[in-house]
Amino acid sequence: TVDAALERMREETELTPDILVQKLDGAHEQTISVPELEATIARLRRSRDALGSVNLRAEEDARAVQEEYDLLVSEKADLETAIEKLRAGINGLNREGRERLLTAFEQVNTSFGTLFSHLFGGGEARLVLVESDDPLDAGLEIMCQPPGKKLSTLSLLSGGEQTLTALALIFAVFLANPAPICVLDEVDAPLDDANVTRFCDMLDEMTRRTNTRFLVITHHAVTMSRMDRLFGVTMAEQGVSQLVSVDLKVAEQLVA
Repeated sequence: TVDAALERMREETELTPDILVQKLDGAHEQTISVPELEATIARLRRSRDALGSVNLRAEEDARAVQEEYDLLVSEKADLETAIEKLRAGINGLNREGRERLLTAFEQVNTSFGTLFSHLFGGGEARLVLVESDDPLDAGLEIMCQPPGKKLSTLSLLSGGEQTLTALALIFAVFLANPAPICVLDEVDAPLDDANVTRFCDMLDEMTRRTNTRFLVITHHAVTMSRMDRLFGVTMAEQGVSQLVSVDLKVAEQLVA
């Protein structure tokens, strides 16, 4: 029937008869054979089928994706701002760190040279930053020249000379930034009596120039004789330790 034909036309072309007539009117002068027409229809159907079903939620999905995209863009901008602030903060800390390090380095280096000459009775010593122009990344080399010797690194000195040099450096650090307590554990062991005396003289000078209390662990008689107070550990009974304290100034008065 006519109605059936019209319905079939509408289903197959998805066009109403009026619209189909309008489209065909523009091409009525062209002669199209039936096989060509069928081929064109088949091609158009394949193109239509390739499009798949219509997503009725496409607009809503697109809106959701856009909102998520906008959120990510905003978070990215926040992260970039935070990174810039963090970098600025790190640069500021590095700049302040370099300034403080160089200031402390100069103070310690000056005191180190003076104390070295005092302990050795002459000579010179200095600290040198090596391996990098940036003080925060640089290494530290100790250059020493005891009296009568060539300038060399710390590793080329004798055991006693290394000990005195290390003590000069420790005391130089304490002069720049004194601490309440300094513990020296048998630092006089490699030293002979003359150098032990120099060490004790330097220790007296440090107690006058700083408020640091020096606790010296030693077995050397000269060092013990120069201390203000001695603490010893005895074992009167097997497995039982006893702490003994002696004030040398009081002991000297009692002996006198």
